[in-house]
Amino acid sequence: MSQIDKWRITSFISICLCLAMGVYILAGLTSGKNDTKQAVSGEEMLSLWEADAEAKKALIAFVEGAVKEGGDAYIPLENRVAVFDLDGTLFCETDPNYFDYTLLVHRVLEDPDYIDKASDYEKETALKIVEQNETGAGFSGLEVDHGRCIASSFAGMTLNEFNDYIQEFKKLPMPSYDGMTRGGGWYKPMLQVVEYLQANDFTVFVVSGTDRFIVRGIVDNSPLNLPMSQIIGSDENLVAPDQGDEDGLVYVYDDDDKLVLGGEFLIKNLKMNKVSVIAQEIGVQPVLSFGNSTGDSSMAEYVTSNNPYPSLAFMLCCDDVERENGNIEKAEKMFSLCEEFDWVPVSMKNDWTTIYGEGVTKK
Repeated sequence: MSQIDKWRITSFISICLCLAMGVYILAGLTSGKNDTKQAVSGEEMLSLWEADAEAKKALIAFVEGAVKEGGDAYIPLENRVAVFDLDGTLFCETDPNYFDYTLLVHRVLEDPDYIDKASDYEKETALKIVEQNETGAGFSGLEVDHGRCIASSFAGMTLNEFNDYIQEFKKLPMPSYDGMTRGGGWYKPMLQVVEYLQANDFTVFVVSGTDRFIVRGIVDNSPLNLPMSQIIGSDENLVAPDQGDEDGLVYVYDDDDKLVLGGEFLIKNLKMNKVSVIAQEIGVQPVLSFGNSTGDSSMAEYVTSNNPYPSLAFMLCCDDVERENGNIEKAEKMFSLCEEFDWVPVSMKNDWTTIYGEGVTKK
């Protein structure tokens, strides 16, 4: 055999080996993106849920059906979308009020760098929140008033500066708990739900009534592993510092510019607005919804109505007054709504072995 023939044979073998290796690597790279044939175990991943919790059983059955290719309950990857409310669903809802409400009170009434700059409107709104905390009083339009005051009281901050402010606020102690800070109020059993869904190739979004940038600040440096692009909330505008009143269709952003909070409140992402924003920003009808209040009812109904794929809506019921700031009246109302609308109720008292984990106790 000539030297040329040997070279040709060696080259042929090398090419075949390279092609085989390429096929092997490609298969490995795409295997994680192919539809899962067998679900990651919910029994193992949902270890902080009681073994006989009906909500846990319902979720596991749903996920196992969703990932079984060829089965009647199979859901393609691109349609495995789950949406979660934040306050009262993933995170402590009130202590003594929503995170973003207490943030406004801190900014307007307690922050020495801003107290003297606060407007009368901001002070009036913050004092309404304080009164609500102390007496339970209700104020019509407070949701919008609060959103406007968040936008105005932090106007001019860059997104990084706003996030830094939130990170410092998160370090403050949670008033009603020992062993927990403002940023530590994550429901550990619900974090397991998110991780369980992600392990089974579901894409998870947070769809909150809280300001989007505040939600991002809460999620930043937290145990919830989600990219910022999958966080949706109430919105305020962003501008360039030199833009002034010039319209964004006229003003041109240049290399010396930066984005700052513009001070204008745009939308409160509650109720029907959640449905609209899901359609606008996600573009796919989710198959799972997790909420805790009537502010999440439209989202739950959107997910479970006329869905081409199997779908479920879960609602947390705040029936634990020993480990959490529960409210039995609200919990009973939600249990009734779950029965009426065929949502799956989650009992914080009976379905979870813990809420905030060891080392956290309610005062």
